[in-house]
Amino acid sequence: MGIIKFVKLIYDYVKRDEHNEIIETNRAINEIDLDIKAGDFVAVLGHNGSGKSTLAKHMNAILLPTEGTVWVDNIVTTDEGKLLEIRKTVGMVFQNPDNQIIANVVEEDVAFGPENLGVESAKIEDRVTKSLEAVNMLEYRNNSPNRLSGGQKQRVAIAGIMAMKPRCIVLDEPTAMLDPKARKEVIDTIIRLNKEENISIVLITHYMEEVIEADRVIVMVEGNIVMDGTPKEVFKRVDELKSYRLDVPQVTELAHELKEYGLDIDDTILSIDEFVEKVVPKLQNRTDNLEVKL
Repeated sequence: MGIIKFVKLIYDYVKRDEHNEIIETNRAINEIDLDIKAGDFVAVLGHNGSGKSTLAKHMNAILLPTEGTVWVDNIVTTDEGKLLEIRKTVGMVFQNPDNQIIANVVEEDVAFGPENLGVESAKIEDRVTKSLEAVNMLEYRNNSPNRLSGGQKQRVAIAGIMAMKPRCIVLDEPTAMLDPKARKEVIDTIIRLNKEENISIVLITHYMEEVIEADRVIVMVEGNIVMDGTPKEVFKRVDELKSYRLDVPQVTELAHELKEYGLDIDDTILSIDEFVEKVVPKLQNRTDNLEVKL
């Protein structure tokens, strides 16, 4: 069993009237089976309403199943007596960092989580320092969060989760409110935590370029998993992804169109560097006038 496991997970959002009678039920998750291995970087893609954020909230028991079972490090999430242990294992980072930052000084905010876990004071400062170092924010430890950029605030929010020493961090659209530069800062931080700290990462996003470094990509549509594979395995299915109203990285789409026009290249190109290495030389060798309209 992996660090997080779902078996036949069903979740219904229920609307009730003033008499507490059910008047409407909306199924957000439909019998999902999923096993996430420790140390993996897993990206979950999906259009708005696909169920991806609902799935994320089951990963540290913010939501509990309507039916089925969720395990976090072999603990069933419905075990109320183990809730603290579950949330120490899996930390959550949300879309808006302002909703997670509560202190007036960066280092105080990062210390808040371990203080509430009862970590002794002598160890908290060390955790704060190491967490801020890990997200390249140590020089800002005495700053006010209000003076930071959006990307810097999100990195402080990630440091606050790291200071609690989780084995897994779930990030629910953490870059949705950020500009491209800040998005890159946050994604680079996530990748580094996964590779260097061996922290399991679950990234919920709709930005395709953010997932090319993932070990595994899961695509959700209307509460169901419709694709599950490596980035190359998923993004080679360009037309199918578009049928779900999802894009692919721009460079991947360009390579796909070039292949459709007869250029002998790999099924999937995920990065500009890969495009330059594998596609540009073949374009230079073409003697005809190849025109592609995206």
